Amino acid sequence: MSSSVGGLSSGKVVVGRGAARQGWWLVADEADGGVRVLAGPFSERAEAGLAAGPEQDGGRPVFGARRADGGFTRRPSPQDWAWLAHLGGQLDRLPEDWDADLPDDDPLTTAVVEVAAALSEAGLPVHDADGPDSVHGGACLIPDQDLGGVVVSWRQHDRMSVDQVHGATADALVQQVMNRALADVLRARGFEVDVLAGAHLVRTAD
Repeated sequence: MSSSVGGLSSGKVVVGRGAARQGWWLVADEADGGVRVLAGPFSERAEAGLAAGPEQDGGRPVFGARRADGGFTRRPSPQDWAWLAHLGGQLDRLPEDWDADLPDDDPLTTAVVEVAAALSEAGLPVHDADGPDSVHGGACLIPDQDLGGVVVSWRQHDRMSVDQVHGATADALVQQVMNRALADVLRARGFEVDVLAGAHLVRTAD
């Protein structure tokens, strides 16, 4: 492999075998499951993406470091760490004892995390059950061992659900719309979702 390849931000980006700098790299997948470095490192993912082209075999941006032996080690990107911190904050909104009776490796524990992640990626927050943001509403997630899944429902802002400033009819209609929206998002993400009275049940994998 050539010791240097073309880059967009500074003319030519050196990726010699001695390089071990961490950052965004343009890589191509190999048949053996490894990756081949095409260009990098770049400080931003967008820069690596812009470097892709026909001459680069349609490479994709990956965060990591190129080892001294020419190999590549994937590493969590700053965006990955920010996402994990955000997801952790969303899970902290669940009732304090939501997993008290569940071991860490229980499928229900995994399902709750996966459902929370899918909804958060769609921009739908988890309801802050016991915290100061409880009035704002969000997605309520309740693992239920007897039902074999996670009960998911929407909690509207207190103005709608408690004060009913727009009336009971609007409250009921919006609740139906939001519960359906939750189910549609989760089905689009590949979850098995069943209708439950006033909510939906996301079943754990067999």
